[in-house]
This record gives sequence, C-alpha cells and structure tokens, in this order.
Amino acid sequence: MSWQLAFCVYFGLLTIMIVFGLPIAAVMGFVGVAGITMLRGTMLWPSLADVIWNTVNAFTLTAIPMFVLMGEIILRSGAARRFYQGLAVLLNRVPGGLAQSNIMGAALFSAISGSSTATALAIGTVALPEMRKRGYKDAITLGTLTGGGALGNLIPPSIFLLIYGAVVNESAIDLFVATIIPGAIAVAMFMGFVTIKVWLDPSLAPPRERGYSWGQVAYAFVQIGPVVLIMLVTIGGMYFGVVTPTEAAALSCLLAAIIAAFYREMTRADIWTAIINTIAISCVISIIVVNGQILGFAIVQADIGRGVARFLIDSGLMAYSFAFFTLLFILYLALGAALDGITMMLLTVPVLYPAFKAMGYNNIWFGVILVIQAELAQLSPPVGLNLLAIQSIARDVDLATISWASLPYAVMLSALCFILYFFPELATWLPSAMRN
Repeated sequence: MSWQLAFCVYFGLLTIMIVFGLPIAAVMGFVGVAGITMLRGTMLWPSLADVIWNTVNAFTLTAIPMFVLMGEIILRSGAARRFYQGLAVLLNRVPGGLAQSNIMGAALFSAISGSSTATALAIGTVALPEMRKRGYKDAITLGTLTGGGALGNLIPPSIFLLIYGAVVNESAIDLFVATIIPGAIAVAMFMGFVTIKVWLDPSLAPPRERGYSWGQVAYAFVQIGPVVLIMLVTIGGMYFGVVTPTEAAALSCLLAAIIAAFYREMTRADIWTAIINTIAISCVISIIVVNGQILGFAIVQADIGRGVARFLIDSGLMAYSFAFFTLLFILYLALGAALDGITMMLLTVPVLYPAFKAMGYNNIWFGVILVIQAELAQLSPPVGLNLLAIQSIARDVDLATISWASLPYAVMLSALCFILYFFPELATWLPSAMRN
C-alpha cells in the first residue's frame, strides 16, 4: 500500500468516525490498529504492547497527575481564593482593576496548575461573583476569564508541553523555558487590551475604589505568598537543575498539601473530590496519549510522514515558508474548532514532523507555536473547553456571548503566532542562553 493510499484511508476513517460522534481517543486507537493490520496483517500486533509500555513508562509523563492534584488542592483549600483577593488589592489602582487581576492571576496560577481549563475554573469561580457584585460588566469579565485561562499551558509548567516533549523526544525544561518570553508578551497584550477597552468605555468597570492602607497591602502580599512560593520552588527548582520536572511536580504537590493543612479549610469530601478529579483527568489524558501513539505508530509504518515531507519538498511549497506557515496556522485553527489541543497535536505531529525537520524548524520553537494553537483551541466554539468551563460558572450566559467576549484574546494569540514566526528568537534565545 502506497503512503498516499494509506493517508487517504486513515484520514477517511478518522473523519467518518469523528462525524458519527465516536470518542476521539477510541477513534485514534482503532484507526491505528486497522492501519497496521491493513499494512502487515497481524504481524505488528505484538509491537503494540511495546508502544503502550513505552508511552505509559515515559518518566516525564508521570509529572501530569502530580500537577493536576496540586491544582485541585490549591483550588479547594482556599489558597486560590486568598490569592485572588490579595492580587485584587495590589492591582486596585491599575485601569480595569479586577479585570486586570483576572489576567495576572491566571498567569501566576498557570505557573502551578499547568492546565488552561483548571486555571479558568480556579480564577472564574472566585472572580465572577465578586466582579458582578462590584459592578463589572460581563462584556469585559468573561473575556478576561477565558483569555486569562488560555495562558494555562503557555505559562510554564505545561501539561501540553510535557506530552509534546515526550512525543518528539525534546527536553521538557527547555520547552518550559521557551514559553517564558512568549507568555510574558501574551500577558502584556491582554492587560494592554483591557486598559484600552476600559479607557474607551468606562461603563465596563466601576470607578476606581479607594486606596488601601499599608497594612492591607502587606496582608495582600501574605495572601498571595503561598501560591507565589509554590511557583518559585517549582519553576526555580527545574530551571536551576535541583529537581527534574517529575520531582518538581511532586514537590509542588507536597507544598500545596502543607498549605492546605495550614488553612484547615479542606474537608475529607474535598480531599476525596480532588483525588477523584485527578484520577479522572489523568486517565483521560493517558488514554488519549496511548491511542495517539498507536496511531502515530501506524503512520510511521505506512511511511506517511516521510511521504508528506517529500511531497512538500517536491511541490516547492517549502520555498515559500511564510505561505506554508500560514496554511499550517489555518489547519490548526480549523482542527481546534473540533478537537482539544492534545488530540490535535497527537493527530498531526506524526504526519507533519518530518516536514518540519526538512524545513529546518526548531523543535522547541514549533512546540511554542503548537501550544499557542492549542490555547486557541480552548477558545474556539463549539468544543473550546475554556468557554464551556466559564459557562458552567456563569449559567445565565449563553455560549455565543462568551465566545464573542473571548474573540479579541483569540486574535491576540493568533498575532503572537506570527510574531514568533518573524522573531523566532523570542522562543529559542532563552533556552539556549540558560544551557550556555
């Protein structure tokens, strides 16, 4: 079977089964098994055991359950609420007030949760009732929650980048470092947008509140201190080589548990819920990754990746790298409207990765581009998980309203992709400098 025919068969099966509403993870696994069966009969079936074992045995991926559990503990222990309240005091005089707190809070909370949806839920649960009570309009509130949540995988550490690093065999620490500057740019863009929007339409936010006393400001630093401490220990420990990403995840989880014990707000029911949610999320991610690797194995066996790379080279499209990058951006934008970021990455990277290498794309740079595209998927209806997460909190608001409020943040993330295309050093310079 030629790679062209294999590509058409795989793509056709995937499309038909997804259209009929079958679970994406099961579809990837089924198409992978069907593909290698059509290619080699049952001869390659024993190799599936090796694929599964090598995937679940990846040391880096063991960090995922710990990062998820840490986020659950922070969310349910009262630490997230105190963190947001303290940040609201410190940013009181900034135009937009609590709206700016949403973005900055999401950026900092992202540094310990590693998940966009968890970040949107953690900040949204605390922020939405408070902002409505103080007179903020949903037109500004909803977008800052979904858009701020979209920083979850862009600000290190990132569950998405852990999986990407395992797939392309790239250092997770280098990938984390590479997102620092793009993440800071995204935060600046978001906060600048809120400032301009409030300046143009002051009715979106209430008048600035009174100033706070030095004692209140000092207490605000105490409130944000535990979350900032976890962030510094987690990220600093990895970057300075004290701990591996997996050890950093376990250490941050331990710190979160100590903080929860200190606050004494977490009940046995909360602990049980946190554990159940961690198991559920980790199992879903593991199932998606394993089935994605099975599909990737079938793609490699059919020589589709190298075939696509040769086709692109022979077509001359690679000579117009900006056109190729734009087509790639549009492809991921379309996929993001139907798939979550991890599934999107596992479906496409095995096919396109050889073409990326042939074009000289840097693994780390492309990982940053891909994580931004994954965050765009979080903001793309109808499957955008951040939109659904905020709708689960704001039950009186329809998905269309939340989507429109999120659109400017999706546009800014799209612009960031093209900024990184023209200035790739924004992603590659810092990892190289820290290695040296």
